[in-house]
This record gives sequence, C-alpha cells and structure tokens, in this order.
Amino acid sequence: MSKTTHDVLAIGNAIVDIIAQAEDDFLVRENIAKGAMNLVEAQRAEALYAAMGPAMETSGGSAANTAAGIASFGGKVSYIGKVADDHLGEAFRHDIKAIGVDYDTPPLTNGAPTARSMIFVTPDGERSMNTYLGASIELGPQDIDADLVRNAQVTYFEGYLWDPPAAKNAMREAAAIAHAADRKVAMTLSDPFCVDRYRDEFLELIRKKTVDIIFANESEIKSLYETSDLSTAAAAAREECELTVVTMSEKGSMIVTRERTGEIPAHPINKLVDTTGAGDLYAAGFLYGLTHNMELDDCARLGGLAASEVIQHVGPRPQVSLSELAQQSGFG
Repeated sequence: MSKTTHDVLAIGNAIVDIIAQAEDDFLVRENIAKGAMNLVEAQRAEALYAAMGPAMETSGGSAANTAAGIASFGGKVSYIGKVADDHLGEAFRHDIKAIGVDYDTPPLTNGAPTARSMIFVTPDGERSMNTYLGASIELGPQDIDADLVRNAQVTYFEGYLWDPPAAKNAMREAAAIAHAADRKVAMTLSDPFCVDRYRDEFLELIRKKTVDIIFANESEIKSLYETSDLSTAAAAAREECELTVVTMSEKGSMIVTRERTGEIPAHPINKLVDTTGAGDLYAAGFLYGLTHNMELDDCARLGGLAASEVIQHVGPRPQVSLSELAQQSGFG
C-alpha cells in the first residue's frame, strides 16, 4: 500500500450555490420540483436568477461541501472538480482552498462558464435546487490524479457525476486505481431523481464492488431498491454492500453492514433554517470518523453533529470549526 497523504479524496461537480428564500407558491409558479435537484439549461438558469429575491453566493457542490466539512474537522482532504477560468471559478477555488482543502484541478478555458445552482429555501427549511452544470461537465479521466487516489484512504464521489457523461469513466478509473492500492471507494446517491435516472448503473457499481460504501437518505435508498419500505431497502443493501449509511432527517441515521443494522439518534438542534448541505456534512463527519478509526456508531454521531450545525443557518458549509464543536460535544 502506498503512503497515505489524505484521509479522503472527494470528486464532484464544482458548483457555486446561489441561495434565496422563497415561498411555496413561487415554486409552483416557476414549475420547480420541491426538494429535488433539477438540471437546467443556461437560458432557464438566467431566467430563474432574474426571478430570485436577494441571494447569497457561496461555493458549493455536494462532494465539495463534504470536503469542506472534513477539513473543518481537521482532516486531510483533497478535491477534484472542474470550474471555468472566470469570476465564479476563481471564487470557488478561493473558498475551498481557504477552508483547508487541497484543490489543483486545472480550470476550463474557452468553454462553458462555471456551474451554478439556484437554490430556493422555503419556510420549512427545504431546499429546491436548479443546477446549470456549465464547466463541471468537462470533468473527465484526464483530471484524475492517480497519486491522489492511491494516497487517500477513501475516494468519495457524488451520484450527480452520472449526469455529465465523461465523469462516469473518470469515476470508474478512480475506483480501479483506489482498489488496486487497497483503498476504499464511497459514493453518495445524491438525489432520488438522480437514482431514478441511473438506478441500473448505480446497482451495477454496488454489485460489481466498484463501490464499497454507500451514503443515501431514506428516499434515495428506497428509490434504489424500488420499495416504499425502508426495512426492505436496508435488507437488500445488507446483502449487496459492505457498508450502507442512511440518513433519516430528524430520526437520525441508520448503519447497515452484513453483520448488523443500527440506528443512531439525530443530534438536537435549536431551529431548522436550511437543509442545504445536510447530507454532505453528515458524510463529512462520518468519513472523518471512519478514517480516524472510530467505531461506526461514533462515525454516525459525528455525522449527525456536522449535519446539525449546517441546517441551523443558510448555506452548505460550516460556519464554525467542526473540530472545536466535536471537542465540545465529547469527541476527540
């Protein structure tokens, strides 16, 4: 096994999030599917941006948020994702490096602009994402740094990468490199609509052992196994995957291995503000714990702690040091 230089390598669509508050009737009027990630073209992105109220811009993207969370815990983490050589791309690069993530993916020149996601947060804290993939779809095998993969304990990627075609090959290549170096590969299913689009391919990744660890929420794991019953989905996952982690909102999370199924309560919060990034930060806490030899239940508690922090403010990145928060909560 090669020398470990990073706990986690995260790979995903590099996206700048543009977040605004919205009422439910706005979603209806604009034909936005509530609580989902909707892919949009450039013209639709411009129209939604024009219709938004006051907004906050922040670097986002599912796997990038997870990387930021791991760095906030004090973990060693790197990131691969494609931005353009433009203003939003430079903002993304600055933000992710400033929080402590190693990021050196060359920017796209003379092509599509940096990806952006218009996120509408309704009064119940639910977020509805409308994403223009822009430059992120140019991520391909040429962007995979084999040494980064070999030297990370876990390579983690987002299911959203199955939307841009070249990224599929990049992820399969990264998984092969990781397994050849005796490393683990983790994947988040990202969104139930994403699972609907690529169910057969996601199941193939699991059944062929391309992926060792799956992160999902209740809707996503049910969609994967085409059932309305969580226990049925968990039983199927137990047979097929080394480790499946299911987040269940206020009910906490579930850990499914071949030996056991365990449930961990959610970390308490004062007020739900915005669920953007909740699953991403849960994965950050869990992966930090996993790569620091914690028991799986403690990994889940650390994930719940990170998720509880991010849902109590607007934006997908932690606003306090997760390392300090963990110490205050009895970890470390």
